[in-house]
Amino acid sequence: MKIYKSEPWHGHNFLRDRKRLIDKIFFRDERPRSSLNRWMFDEDFSRLFHYSNRRSDNLFEISSNDDELAERLLGGVQTRYMRNSIGEIILNIVEDIAKSLICFGRAYYFLYEDADPAGIRLVSFGPVGVFSVFGINMQWVPRRPRSHWDQESEERLREIRVLNKENVLHFKMPMKIRRILCAQNKTLAALDENQDPGLNFYHHATHENPNPVNHFDFSVWNEAQECALYRATKGTGWNGRKYDSSKRSDFFDCHRLIRFRRNQIFLRDDILRQIGGEITRIGRGYDTEFSIRMSASDGLPSIEYLNELEVKLMREEVGFDEVIDYCYKR
Repeated sequence: MKIYKSEPWHGHNFLRDRKRLIDKIFFRDERPRSSLNRWMFDEDFSRLFHYSNRRSDNLFEISSNDDELAERLLGGVQTRYMRNSIGEIILNIVEDIAKSLICFGRAYYFLYEDADPAGIRLVSFGPVGVFSVFGINMQWVPRRPRSHWDQESEERLREIRVLNKENVLHFKMPMKIRRILCAQNKTLAALDENQDPGLNFYHHATHENPNPVNHFDFSVWNEAQECALYRATKGTGWNGRKYDSSKRSDFFDCHRLIRFRRNQIFLRDDILRQIGGEITRIGRGYDTEFSIRMSASDGLPSIEYLNELEVKLMREEVGFDEVIDYCYKR
């Protein structure tokens, strides 16, 4: 095993089946593969922006004392999608960070500096295998194959890469959201684990008993599962993608929708705050007085208006359509 200072490695996703016991200590899966409810929730909660938002040009307010340096730093962020403006870059960064936070609870970017002064690149890398010891960021790199075109492949040894703290941008899940998700995801995991075994209560037909009598009531089983889901998701406001249940009223659905969007907006605003703080920190390596702040513009939903909308809904001063339009169309 080698320990040395280096850049992060980006190939962890290709070694899922090559893990050894010592590797699994540092490579823990973010969720069980069969956790359907957890997968659906993560997908819904990480969708912080709707398609209607993307048509707007002024989604974010950016203030900096050095616009040229701010544009260089933000313009160097590598995203998965084509970008034409700083606003689109920030939108993609927020979405990528949100997905990583929801799955892993943390997200990382690394600053690559080329010889050209304008050659600044900010590239995300997976948090799996990354840990900190006395404030020093390290990355566990397992054994991995290395192919050569002119000779046989070789097996590279395990490594511990020490990452330069000044080049690492670290984003954390807000404690408020983390507590809500921790309580919810435990119940979602239990529901996913015991969702199908309910069918095992049915007696199978045999030659001696071709028409077995079944006293198991599946409707009661299903109702218990649904009630447990609603209790587990009370804090987040997620509806479990149950849009046609006759047991819920429109009033209930709208209150849940407001709570869900409020949590999303809280996460969005906290990510913007963290991006501003991390970009400020690395920017001061070029200009000691550099600072930048980011926030959502009036073109995006706000927590303040959602709070007002919730009060009006309780007083029956607003209709269900207005609540749904604000939560989905802005």
